[in-house]
Amino acid sequence: MSNIYFDSENNSKSFELPGAKPHYNPDSPGKVEHIFLDLELDIPNHSFHGNCIISLNPVRSGIDKLTLDAVDLEIKSIKVNNTEQTFDYDGEELQIYLQPTTEAGKRIKVAIAYAANNPQRGIYFITPDKHYPNKPTQVWTQGEDEDSRYWFPCFDYPGQLSTSEIRVKVPHKFIAISNGELINTEESEDNKTYHWMQKQVHPTYLMTLAVGKFVEFKDEWNGIPVTYYVEKKRQDDALRTMGKTPQMIEFFSQEFGYKYPYPKYAQVCVNEFIFGGMENTSTTLLTDRCLLDERAALDNRNSESLVAHELAHQWFGDLIVIKHWSHAWIKEGMATYSEVLWTEHEYGQDDAAYYRLKEARSYIAEDKSRYRRPIVTNVYREAIELYDRHLYEKAACVYHMIKTELGDELFTKAIHTFVENNAHKTVETIDLLRAIEQTTGRNLLFLFDQYVFRGGHPDYQVNYVWDGDSKLAKVTVKQTLVNNDKNGDSSKELFDLKIPIAFGYLKEEKPELTTFTVRIHEQEQTFYFPLAEKPKFISFDVGNNYLKTVKLAYPLAELKAQLQFDPDPISRIYAAEALVKKGGLEVVKVLSKALIEESFWGVRVEVVKQLAKIQLDQVFDSLVTGLNDEDARVRRAVVEALTQIKTNKSYQQLKSIVKNGDASYYVEAAAVSGIGDIAAANANSDQKPTQEKVIKLLKWVLAEKRGWNEVVRSGAISALSKMKTSETALNQILKYTVIGVPQTLRLSAIRSLGTISTAQSPVNLERILQRLTELSRETFFLTQMSVVAALSQMETAKAIAILQSIVDQTADGRVRRRAEEAVQKVQKNIGSDKTLKQLRQEFDKIKKENQELKSRLENLEAKVKE
Repeated sequence: MSNIYFDSENNSKSFELPGAKPHYNPDSPGKVEHIFLDLELDIPNHSFHGNCIISLNPVRSGIDKLTLDAVDLEIKSIKVNNTEQTFDYDGEELQIYLQPTTEAGKRIKVAIAYAANNPQRGIYFITPDKHYPNKPTQVWTQGEDEDSRYWFPCFDYPGQLSTSEIRVKVPHKFIAISNGELINTEESEDNKTYHWMQKQVHPTYLMTLAVGKFVEFKDEWNGIPVTYYVEKKRQDDALRTMGKTPQMIEFFSQEFGYKYPYPKYAQVCVNEFIFGGMENTSTTLLTDRCLLDERAALDNRNSESLVAHELAHQWFGDLIVIKHWSHAWIKEGMATYSEVLWTEHEYGQDDAAYYRLKEARSYIAEDKSRYRRPIVTNVYREAIELYDRHLYEKAACVYHMIKTELGDELFTKAIHTFVENNAHKTVETIDLLRAIEQTTGRNLLFLFDQYVFRGGHPDYQVNYVWDGDSKLAKVTVKQTLVNNDKNGDSSKELFDLKIPIAFGYLKEEKPELTTFTVRIHEQEQTFYFPLAEKPKFISFDVGNNYLKTVKLAYPLAELKAQLQFDPDPISRIYAAEALVKKGGLEVVKVLSKALIEESFWGVRVEVVKQLAKIQLDQVFDSLVTGLNDEDARVRRAVVEALTQIKTNKSYQQLKSIVKNGDASYYVEAAAVSGIGDIAAANANSDQKPTQEKVIKLLKWVLAEKRGWNEVVRSGAISALSKMKTSETALNQILKYTVIGVPQTLRLSAIRSLGTISTAQSPVNLERILQRLTELSRETFFLTQMSVVAALSQMETAKAIAILQSIVDQTADGRVRRRAEEAVQKVQKNIGSDKTLKQLRQEFDKIKKENQELKSRLENLEAKVKE
């Protein structure tokens, strides 16, 4: 599953919220061998009825009761081997009293006749209404983590694997897609029945059904059908978005050492999907928001990564199934790491390294602001709580560290062994460790103990000094304690790793590295390296393969050389970050030169971000040159940097982009958002622009700039939300929170209510709270998440009451958790001293005046040197 939702910053440090407890798989009555669903859909009434037939091979004799998961279903009758059975049903668990009792090894067939009306989860009916008359009619399912129980009775946990089949009757105009092979279709005058068979075992959460008026595109890999299903009006976008799938199947078949294991691979793009994608066995569902138009494809690789992620799950997650949710990192980590592997294959090592850095940052942000937890834990309230940045991005970094420890060749062998040994079986974390040891002889428990079974990562500070007399390089590494051990043993809080440190020299203008590997395991260690001559630069953790944070304290000359010559793009980025801390015009010149000469777009993006941090007027001219960068991702970074400068000159640059456009939606959206930021910052100054003029321009954008996924118009909503004292801006945002506004734009508007709320008048604050109260009653997952994100930014106790009502009423564990964390955030917001805010504003004013003086001084010094 690709878990795309809206993160809001939190400072709740405990992962285990009240009510969390250890979870284990239930006792098993035997082996589920087959599940057969025979259903008839009533799409206009959002309901269906039919039969669920479970073939069970009992593990022992004398079992007199079966307990199945079944939520809000109407159970009509139950037969076991054609004999009527008595049962109890409380709306959550179905208790079947077996007569006769079981005989070990003697298969029984449990046939349950049932119906469902307006199910809230598991199966979703999407139909047009008066607000959205153009919405497609679709039915689709979503089982992960434990939602299959909402659409059929089952043993709903991943430890049970069985074959399955689905026969479904739908109106003639619809196509029905499910797992495995289409073995039969039957047509009557009004209906068509599709009969799908999945012959390889899989868990209930991977059983799927998708129904709609889809257009089918047929491709193939090695004779295996590869199909894409989209709504007719999106057919041009289908190949653009999913067309690399056959090449990806080939790549992952090689990478995992196991030929793609299913009879087909289908990807179905559905409306209002609650995640990015879901890897149902042989039939992935994707959000239709991933479909790219021609212009969106210019600088959006997210959809390609999503396709790779869900495909990789066909091996990690579907072929190899986790035995319990606490081990979900095995599949989600590899699927996320597969995005890196595909990026390297398709775009090269630098792109892959930068992709890994962004994954690490994503996890580190959660670790810092939300909570720290072990990747493997069975203590939670609902399993879906585990689906966070630890499970995806941190776990991906762990796979890369395994690869670093073993080397490419042995890592590949270990992964091949793991897949081969466990195909069509369930696994736990220990099985991965065993496969590694079996193949390579290496015991990597030390790495797992540090990164998987406990929380955190090392935070390093690295100092370097050259002693010319002794020809010694002195490197001091300080490591911050991670505070994981409750017994106060500090040695357990420190990471113990072997890290390569390299010294770089230039030979005919090409970098050459002399590398030493050192063990870093204490709070502070100093290493001395005898070298023939002074190095040009130092590279800590060569290749940057270990998950960490690092601050470099090197002399200016060495940082300049590292930024220019270090072969690793991540080391060049760290050098840029360290240079900025030194400040001054010299650093502006160094970074400005890198912005022009640096070959890799990712480093240019980071150079731009660092330039924006330097409080000197000269930065503006350097940044403006980046607006001509051929890579849209760099131009976007430049626009975001100019937004931070907040002067009339930067406003004019962004205004030009707003009016004239850019090839990239994202660049244009950043410029639109930026003009609001600058107008808000200068609201009380004599500097233009005036907020009225900016709002007029934003209204024009909202009226004229409809486009892919509402990216540009969402930028306008973001811009309006920065004008926190403007009633006109608030009125505009409120207009776009009503039902009928395109969903992605509406969600942006809802979230923006939180941003704009903090400086509105008491009357307007009440209007915002009233609107969010109304919105909080809507049940759609993404609406609920957006309402919570808005409320979490507010600075009034009244927001807490709305959040509490969401906690009490939502059926979704993710929404509940986010709302509880938001309550803590609002409490902290309220606790913020208002005088502190005023002081901060005064400080910003002094900083600005100081910047002007420093800029003049730097110019004078530069002239004196000339």
